[in-house]
Amino acid sequence: ISDYRPGPAGSDGQSIGNCPFSQRLFMVLWLKGVTFDVTTVDMRRKPEILKDLAPGAQPPFLLYSNEVKTDTNKIEEFLEENLCPPKYPRLAARNPESNTAGVDVFSKFSAYIKNSNPSMNENLEKGLLKALKKLDDYLGTALPDEIDENSADDVSSSSRPFLDGQDLTLADCNLLPKLHIVKVVCLKYRKFSIPESLTNLWRYLNAAYAREEFASTCPVDDEIHMAYASVAKVLK
Repeated sequence: ISDYRPGPAGSDGQSIGNCPFSQRLFMVLWLKGVTFDVTTVDMRRKPEILKDLAPGAQPPFLLYSNEVKTDTNKIEEFLEENLCPPKYPRLAARNPESNTAGVDVFSKFSAYIKNSNPSMNENLEKGLLKALKKLDDYLGTALPDEIDENSADDVSSSSRPFLDGQDLTLADCNLLPKLHIVKVVCLKYRKFSIPESLTNLWRYLNAAYAREEFASTCPVDDEIHMAYASVAKVLK
């Protein structure tokens, strides 16, 4: 599908670095059943091919038939449109709400982790918790296709493993890499863990970590720690 599909390299210049956008696309390709090679790029020593193909752009980008796509959303749309049935599965979520579930988690996390004012820490943490609770609520609420209108039982809860049902979709490919960063960074720099009381969210995360498409595309924790070393502010 692509001639060149790079992702940023880790601190050693070779291993997979911290980039939720690259991981998102790696997951999409893996779930589509496409055989692909990952080429990491040491952004401190950009190869000439990068400067020529996508001047000023950061990985990931897609090169196809001499056309370069640098926007992650556009790349995902291209893959979904061109890697389609009958040869490749559709990955789009059936429920539009699945695409926006957890949409504010990463922004709340960013505000929380970038804050250096101790007096603001509690409120920012509450903001993050509220966003996580909202996601937990969505994961615990039955989707339309989980409700049997002919059943006498009132089914309002869900035990589905993923955002849109039993299978990983594009919605998960977008959210899970960010959730992983939130979990790793908050523990390291704020000693904050996602509460065990958010059982639906933990069911989701545990189901995701059990899937090779997600677990095998995650950078090691140290890479995430290093990426946020200068971003996470010390409370003082």
